[in-house]
Amino acid sequence: METSIPKKEEVKYNPRQVYIREDMIAATSVLQIRASEIRQSQINWQSYLQSQMITQRDHDFIVNLDQRGQKDLPDKNPEGCADVFLNLITHISKDNTIQYVLVLIDDILSEDKSRVKIFRNSRHGNAWQPFLNLLNRQDEFVQHMTARIIAKLACWHPQLMEKSDLHFYLSWLKDQLKSNAENMSAELAHAEQVMLEHEKQNFSDKHNKHKEKIDKADSEKYSSLYSSFDVLKPHEDLLHGIHKNNDYIQSVARCLQMMLRVDEYRFAFLSVDGISTLLSILASRVNFQVQYQLVFCLWVLTFNPLLAEKMNKFNAIPILADILSDSVKEKVTRIVLAVFRNLIEKPEDHQVAKEHCIAMVQCKVLKQLFILEQKRSDDEDIMCDVEFLNQRLQASVQDLSSFDQYATEIKSGRLEWSPVHKSAKFWRENAARLNERGQELLRTLVHLLEKSRDPVVLAVACYDVGEYVRHYPRGKHVLEQLGGKQRVMFLLSHEDPNVRYEALLAVQKLMVHNWEYLGKQLEKEQIDKQAGGTAVGAKS
Repeated sequence: METSIPKKEEVKYNPRQVYIREDMIAATSVLQIRASEIRQSQINWQSYLQSQMITQRDHDFIVNLDQRGQKDLPDKNPEGCADVFLNLITHISKDNTIQYVLVLIDDILSEDKSRVKIFRNSRHGNAWQPFLNLLNRQDEFVQHMTARIIAKLACWHPQLMEKSDLHFYLSWLKDQLKSNAENMSAELAHAEQVMLEHEKQNFSDKHNKHKEKIDKADSEKYSSLYSSFDVLKPHEDLLHGIHKNNDYIQSVARCLQMMLRVDEYRFAFLSVDGISTLLSILASRVNFQVQYQLVFCLWVLTFNPLLAEKMNKFNAIPILADILSDSVKEKVTRIVLAVFRNLIEKPEDHQVAKEHCIAMVQCKVLKQLFILEQKRSDDEDIMCDVEFLNQRLQASVQDLSSFDQYATEIKSGRLEWSPVHKSAKFWRENAARLNERGQELLRTLVHLLEKSRDPVVLAVACYDVGEYVRHYPRGKHVLEQLGGKQRVMFLLSHEDPNVRYEALLAVQKLMVHNWEYLGKQLEKEQIDKQAGGTAVGAKS
């Protein structure tokens, strides 16, 4: 026997009020705030009917849902609901009406996840196309609310998104993420420029000589800082679109956070170069909220063992180690540690897990773990992961040979003057090992000589290729084939004196190697001649 609903709960559906509380709690982006404003709009559906832009059926349905509070219409008539909304977003061109329709669709889905089947099971051939077309609209709200709806339709329905549509959508998300992040980085750089200029103008030595005057004028100096943000740099000198609200980057990241929870979508994201895009953005300047969301995306990706094994090929560990070192927000620290744990636990190849441990040691993660251990966070997840990582990294250090340390350092791309580089014993024993796995380490050194902008990295790489040539008989020939000799010669004119010095030493070793070989040949010929002369004398 069904239980009757109490009278006080029989409230008419009001789309302008039902989600206000959600927005107050979770208005983390401009999308949420703008949606809340759009709900207060009044659309004249009658005018669309009179102009024959919508049918009588579409008009009646949307009016009953939107203005007469018939909340259960989508459940009573799912096919009609899908037809009406897909007709509206296909045939109406006015931005503010499309915005309103998209907010209605999002609200319908947010109220009950199972309603995604209304749109996924519709009679409109490809249900994705009307939504994917809206991603090309000029209006930013329309684009990003559409992206949010697509993510829900793709993740909350058991049937996966079709491959071509999925590829298009993930590529759009990746491109949006990249462009918004570039704008954000430029804005942060602009803000830093403002701060430096302000400090230069207001805190120079002549001001410090009159401290009493400074105390009196403090408020004026700091208040001038606010206007400086607007006047220091002309708008046209900044990137195109930089003064638009870049908070939409959080909405894009949120879509990715949803999509990458589905294992089948993870490899599709890899195929559109998504992982390298995430990491390149994380290596740049973004705020901590975006930082957290993007590292969260990496975290869900690493639940797939194959992707966990591939992750450090994109230089993930050094980038995340830097974030951990600079992090001032507990949630960023927590999610980075969670990624590190997955990079050790999830790979099925134990050798890869070991290499990840070594890479973390190389990137000074143990030092950060020690600092976190001393702080004793109240967050149980953080302390649990700190303990786990400490144990695994300490164990890997004990098993680490000098060559393992060296190989890890080379692969990290962060060369420094660690003891192995200057050890003659190390090079005598290990120079030939640079040829292992198709000269993987030697190729990495040559790549660093070409791509790195860090003078220390360049200097150490020059030294290493010189030692390789000195201790491996065919070293000069192999290095020339890989283009290493040309790179070293090019660095002879580098602006940094230490790089020039090490490049010169490396060139000398290349030349000395030739002279030693030639000297040995001449010495051998001389001995042969002497031996021949002695033999002739004995006969006579």
